Amino acid sequence: MFSLKNIAVIGAGTMGNGIAHVFAQNDFTVTLIDVSAPALERALQTIEKNLDRQVAKETITAEKKAQTLQNISTTSDLAGGVQTADLVVEAATENTALKLKIFQDLDLHAQPAAILATNTSSISITKIAAATKRPGKVIGMHFMNPVPVMKLVEIINGYATEKSVTERIAALSEQLGKVPCVVNDYPGFIANRILMPMINEAISSLYEGVAGVAEIDTVMKLGMAHPMGPLQLADFIGLDVCLSILRVLQDGFGNPKYAPCPLLVNMVNAGYLGVKSGEGFYRYEKGNKDLIVSDRFK
Repeated sequence: MFSLKNIAVIGAGTMGNGIAHVFAQNDFTVTLIDVSAPALERALQTIEKNLDRQVAKETITAEKKAQTLQNISTTSDLAGGVQTADLVVEAATENTALKLKIFQDLDLHAQPAAILATNTSSISITKIAAATKRPGKVIGMHFMNPVPVMKLVEIINGYATEKSVTERIAALSEQLGKVPCVVNDYPGFIANRILMPMINEAISSLYEGVAGVAEIDTVMKLGMAHPMGPLQLADFIGLDVCLSILRVLQDGFGNPKYAPCPLLVNMVNAGYLGVKSGEGFYRYEKGNKDLIVSDRFK
């Protein structure tokens, strides 16, 4: 059985650069792939900035930082970038059609023994695997954001995922210093099946005037020992992403309890997406770390 040493990561966004960072820091050879050259450049800058933070905190040495960066190469050529990969981790935009196309391409260009993983937070692994001729070698490897900090990797078995593939990805996650949790492929898996209804209920409580933004988040932080309130967390995840996952749950289960709150739908339609747009339930100002409730909810 060949070792998983050469890793290709597809997508240079927040999750992709975090995944590349963690693999490279643990002495894997990483090829980071994105259609956008500027995105690749930004990803390397982000990784270097995060490594600098680790050096400042003395969790790694300057030599380790240099070695980590040396372990990463970038390319916009998917076919060439995955040819020698033992494992490909797809971390592209959460869009079903895009992911299916990527996996069709991976099936053509990745070596036959390569494992193909997706970082999807909600899209069916079984559906993605069916786009390939190797469904047994397709698996979900759902990292949490921020990847270098968060310990969990939710490993999702598709309907046809081989047991040996699951075992190897679980062992690999441990090599990265993560804690693997293996789950099966049903809408939302476990993380989002439980998290998104909670966030949706918090938004509904705000929508119905039960309590304000700060009050809802304070109750959950102080009463339930959550490090971040559900509304702040929704802003952090992206309200558009929350809406997308709720719709996956609603469609997948056909149960009205997963229907997104009208307030969430309105905010996404208006472009208030949370941290990424500068405003959601809170307002985000560059250089200001204070939590400021949006004027719309005061």
